[in-house]
Amino acid sequence: MGRMRILVCIKQVPDTTEIKIDPVKNTLIREGVPSIVNPFDGFALEAAARIKDNNPDTEIVVLSMGPEQAKAALKECLAIAADKAYLVSDRAFGGSDTLATSYIISEAIKALEEKEGKFDAIFCGKQAIDGDTGQVGPEIAEHLGYPQVTYGLEAEAADDMLKVKKETEDGAEMIGVRMPCVVTFTKPAWDPRYPTIKRKMAANRAEIPTISAADLPAIDLTHAGLNGSPTKVKKTFVPKKKTGGIKIQEETAAESAVKLLELLDGAGIV
Repeated sequence: MGRMRILVCIKQVPDTTEIKIDPVKNTLIREGVPSIVNPFDGFALEAAARIKDNNPDTEIVVLSMGPEQAKAALKECLAIAADKAYLVSDRAFGGSDTLATSYIISEAIKALEEKEGKFDAIFCGKQAIDGDTGQVGPEIAEHLGYPQVTYGLEAEAADDMLKVKKETEDGAEMIGVRMPCVVTFTKPAWDPRYPTIKRKMAANRAEIPTISAADLPAIDLTHAGLNGSPTKVKKTFVPKKKTGGIKIQEETAAESAVKLLELLDGAGIV
């Protein structure tokens, strides 16, 4: 296997375990909520790092679209395994939905490839924990015209192909996909590696270039930003919590079943 280049798309997201709901507006309160690297993107980065473990000549580039503060997430990726990082950021990109986001990212990928050479594979998390759409990775593949494999657990490079272990409802299956390709990753059986002190210090000093609309001469801004997004959010709300309910917990499962039958019969349901 010769020199390989892998691009990992990452997103900085609010830590959903810390998010609270505004009781009046019924919206997410993001102020004071710490930001993290989207966990599924972390699995994608680890999958790339494992390929590099077996092919040391591999170059891992990370890319994120977002505000200036997203550079913190990119630096975290540099500390863990990435060799280079780029931020895609411009006021014209603000308010982009998944279709606009994937279009902008695909144009940024083309610009990077023109400058530095083709990527053999593009890795993404299967979805972001703040939006949960699972659309951006597959849409990038469509914009670039690349084959794609979703729900990857791990990947192995073999000549001009990737062998991807894909999660299925029945377990897992092995899929061969020709490069260049896009693979989206879900949670595997192993945990991602931690950054080393040496890499962390280097990442803190790293200068991360920003790719703006001016750096993408071929981009059509009518397909970017709020006005270029066909998806419109009409309302955000918190589902009403159901109250009441009875917990049946007898000594044995059989006794619980009898108790349940008695309650259903008493309520005239059966």
